[in-house]
Amino acid sequence: MRFSAIIITKNAGRTLRRCLESVAWADETIVVDSNSSDDTAAICRELGAALHQSSDWPGFGPQKNRALDLATGEWVFSIDADEWVTPDLRAEIERLSAAPGDKVAFALPRRSSFCGRYMRHSGWWPDYVVRLFRRDAARFSDDNTHERLIVKGATGKLKQPLMHQAIDDLDQMLAKMNTYSTNTARMLHERGRRASIFTALLHGGWTFVRTYFLRLGFLDGREGFMLAVANAEGSYYRYLKLMLLSEKHSD
Repeated sequence: MRFSAIIITKNAGRTLRRCLESVAWADETIVVDSNSSDDTAAICRELGAALHQSSDWPGFGPQKNRALDLATGEWVFSIDADEWVTPDLRAEIERLSAAPGDKVAFALPRRSSFCGRYMRHSGWWPDYVVRLFRRDAARFSDDNTHERLIVKGATGKLKQPLMHQAIDDLDQMLAKMNTYSTNTARMLHERGRRASIFTALLHGGWTFVRTYFLRLGFLDGREGFMLAVANAEGSYYRYLKLMLLSEKHSD
């Protein structure tokens, strides 16, 4: 049984070392990097990861498929640079992939931190993500953002969580919000979607209600409120940017 760990990076030096060390048990670790200007490449070389530089940025889905195309293992584990595998999760991965039954992929619960707090509600837990799969049975969608793994076959679930250092502070939160809202607005525009001020307000308000009340974000304390507001703002700006894109291209 041969394992491949695949990672895409861009200036990920802050968290990459822990990530790479947590998948050191894999037979190969493949990193596709988008010309990082920090110490990402040096960390990869130090820890023995196979580093491949990408001169362009095709989007999250296509970039992950580039990494997947370089993998040679029977089983592939896709992990982000701000995530890491615990010893218990490693043991479960090895056990289930050795005897997967009819399953060709597995979803993992992901435990994410927001401004120093591990969220127990707010839609952030258990937050199942499909990351372990047979190389010949899955491929990432071509979406620029919010990519998904398209699996041909049955998917099971693991019990041990994948750890995720999602948001450290408000500056990082605002930067991610801006990037993701822009990318998602462009993706929606390419699909022919349109929006208005009313659409942006409606989506923003609904996102807050869903995160804070329906997904019990209020049980996550002040961080739950902060996350609900951040999600609402992200949704609002996503559709506001979509509205402006539509107007720009209609001239």
